[in-house]
Amino acid sequence: MTAPTPAPTLATTPPTLQSFVQDRWVTPAHGLAAIRSAIDGRVVAFASSDGVDFSAAVRHARTIGGPALRALTFHERADRLKALATFLSERKEQLYALSADTGATKRDNLFDIDGGIGTLFAYASRGRRELPAERFVIDGDTEPLSRGGTFVGLHVMTPLNGVAVHINAFNFPCWGMLEKLAPAILAGVPVITKPATATAYVAEAVVRLIVEAELLPKGALQLVCGAAGDLLDHLGGQDVVSFTGSADTSDRLRNHPVIGRNAVRFIAERDSLNAAVLGPDASPGAPEFDLFVKEVVREMSVKAGQKCTAIRRVVVPRPLEATVIDAIKAQLDKITVGDPRHDEVRMGPLASLSQRAAVREAVADLLTEAEIVAGDPLVAAPIGGDMATGAFMAPVLLACADPLAARRVHTVEPFGPVATVMPYDTLDEAVAIVAKGEGSLVASVFTHDDRVADALVFGLAPFHGRVLIVDRDCAKESTGHGSPLPGLVHGGPGRAGGGEEMGGLRGVFHYMQRTALQGSPARLAALTRRWLKGAPAPVAAVHPFKRDYEGLAVGDTVETDSRQITIADIEHFADFTGDAFYAHMDEAAAKANPFFPGRVAHGYLILSFAAGLFVDPAPGPLLANYGLDNLRFLKPVSPGDAIKVRLTVKEKRPARKPDYGEVRWDVEVFNQDGETVARYDLLTMSARRDAASSAAAA
Repeated sequence: MTAPTPAPTLATTPPTLQSFVQDRWVTPAHGLAAIRSAIDGRVVAFASSDGVDFSAAVRHARTIGGPALRALTFHERADRLKALATFLSERKEQLYALSADTGATKRDNLFDIDGGIGTLFAYASRGRRELPAERFVIDGDTEPLSRGGTFVGLHVMTPLNGVAVHINAFNFPCWGMLEKLAPAILAGVPVITKPATATAYVAEAVVRLIVEAELLPKGALQLVCGAAGDLLDHLGGQDVVSFTGSADTSDRLRNHPVIGRNAVRFIAERDSLNAAVLGPDASPGAPEFDLFVKEVVREMSVKAGQKCTAIRRVVVPRPLEATVIDAIKAQLDKITVGDPRHDEVRMGPLASLSQRAAVREAVADLLTEAEIVAGDPLVAAPIGGDMATGAFMAPVLLACADPLAARRVHTVEPFGPVATVMPYDTLDEAVAIVAKGEGSLVASVFTHDDRVADALVFGLAPFHGRVLIVDRDCAKESTGHGSPLPGLVHGGPGRAGGGEEMGGLRGVFHYMQRTALQGSPARLAALTRRWLKGAPAPVAAVHPFKRDYEGLAVGDTVETDSRQITIADIEHFADFTGDAFYAHMDEAAAKANPFFPGRVAHGYLILSFAAGLFVDPAPGPLLANYGLDNLRFLKPVSPGDAIKVRLTVKEKRPARKPDYGEVRWDVEVFNQDGETVARYDLLTMSARRDAASSAAAA
C-alpha cells in the first residue's frame, strides 16, 4: 500500500470561494455554506453568492463581454480557445491535486480535467476548419425566389446579443463547465457559469486560471459560487440557459416565469437511466460478452458511478442472465474503494455524505422491484478512509426478474455505483424494456450480428441522443459508453431533458440566431462576402492566377476561349487513362442508353480541358489546387461540341499559416449553346502579399 499524497496545507482556515463578476473577484461575507471533502468530511472551502449583483452581472455580459466577443471573427475566437486550452493543460497538475477531495481518482481526472481541456482544443480546431473568418455563418444554399434570378434568399446565423447562463452539476466541475463554455465563446456569446456548490472549489480554480491567462475579452466569462439568486429574473429573449442536473431542478428552471414569458432558450441535460444491451449472439467466450462485462464494470466505477451517462440498466438475454451476473460480480470484487490519493484505489468516494445517503435511498426504493446480487450499499472497506466521515460506498449490482412489469427500475436513478440487470426474451422485448426509461442520453449495443444490430440500434435510436455499437472490430479504439465527445451530440429526449450540447458546430449554433435574408444576388453577395450566381462578375484585366490573395476580390472572373471536343480527343483520353467505358467508345451502345445521344466525352476529360482553358501556366502567386467540391455533370458533351469556362472568385478564407490564403472559385463549363455542362467549386491556395514580399527579399 502506498501512502496518499498529503492534503493541501496552504492555509489553516479553509478558503472562502469568490465569485468573479464584472471582471473583479467578489468575497462573500454572509450565508457561507461549508463544502466538505468527500474523503474525510473536513471542510475544504466555504461558498456563498453574497455580494453578487446579478442584474449588474447580466448587464456587464451584454454591454461589455458580448460586444468584445462579437468584434472578433470565428477564427480569432478559435485561436483564443486554443491558447486557453494550452495554458490550462500546462497547469492541470494543480487541478488534479485539488479534485482529489471531490473523490476523483487519477482515472477520473482524465474524464473531467483532461476531457474539459480537450473539448477546448476540439472546438478551437473546428472553429478554424469549419467556420469562416467572419462574424456570421451562411447556413445552406441560396434559394431561388424568382423566375428571372434577380430575387434570391439565403440563411445566415449571427451571435445572440445576450448572455449564456450555464448551471452545472457537481460530478464534472471542469469538463461540465468547459464543454458549455467552448461553443458559447466560439459563437460570440459571453458566459455566466454557476457550478454546483459541492465541487465549486475546482471550478473556481479553473476560472482563476482562465482569468490569469488574460486570453478572453473583459466580460466574456463570469463565475457565481453559491446560489443563483435572482439571476434568471434578468434574462430575455437573446439569452440562453443551459442546465445539467436533476429533473426536479430542471423543471423548476424551465417553469420559471421569465423563461416562458421571454422565450429564453433553455437547454437541459438531466436524469437518464442509460442502458447497455447484450445481443443474443454474444455468448460466453465471444469477444462481445467480455467487452460488455468490462464496460458495465467500468461505468459503475468511474467517478463512483456519478456520471449522467453511466450504465444504470444492464439488459441481457434471459438464458445468459446468471452467467452475466457472475461475470460482473467477479470483476466488481476486484474494485478497490478508498482514498483516491492511494495508487491502488480504483474507485473513490461519492461527492458527499448527502449524495451517498441519496444513493442508498434510491437503492432501497429499487429493492421493491429488484434484489441485490452483488455488493452492499451499507458496507465497504475503504483503503485509507473511514465510512463514518468519508462518502465511500461499494458498487451494488441488482437484478430485476420482470423488467417489463416493473416501474421504479426505469424511473429511479441511483446516482452512484449502482446498476440493475434485466433479462429479455426477444429483441423487441429488449427494445421495449429500454424504452420504459422514457428517453436517455446513451445506450450501448454489444453484438457482432448484423440482424441483431439493426433491430436494436434502430429500435433504440428514437429514445436516445447517442447509441454506441461495440464489437470486436472497434473495441480497441472505442471511446466507451460513458464518454461524450465534442463532435457528437450530448443530450437526449424525454426524461433526459430534450436538449443537446456539443455535436460539433451544432453546439455553437445553439447560441446563434438563424435569419433568412432576401434580396438581389448582388446585395446578398456584398453582405455575405460570397459570390452568388447572378451577382456582378467583372472580367478581370489581369488573370486572377497572377494576383496574390490580397489582390483578389470576390466576383473577379475569367471567361475563356472555346475548345472543340473531337472523337480523337475522346479516344486518346480513353487510351491514355484506361477508361474505355462503352458510353465513350461504342456509338450503338451509347445510343441505347437513355441518358446519352451517342458517344460522349468523359466527365474528367471535360474537367481536364476546362483546366487547360483557365489555367495561367506561368509561376505566380497561385500555389496549389487542393480539391474540388460539389462537382456535377449536368449535360453530356458530344463530339463536335465546344466548351468554354467561366471562373469566378467565390469566397476567400485566411489559412492557418500566414504565408497563404484559401480561395474558393465557382467554375461553370458551358457548351456552344450557352448550356451548363458541368459546375463545381475549385479550391486553391494563393500566396499572401507579405509572404511573397519576404520571399522576394530573401
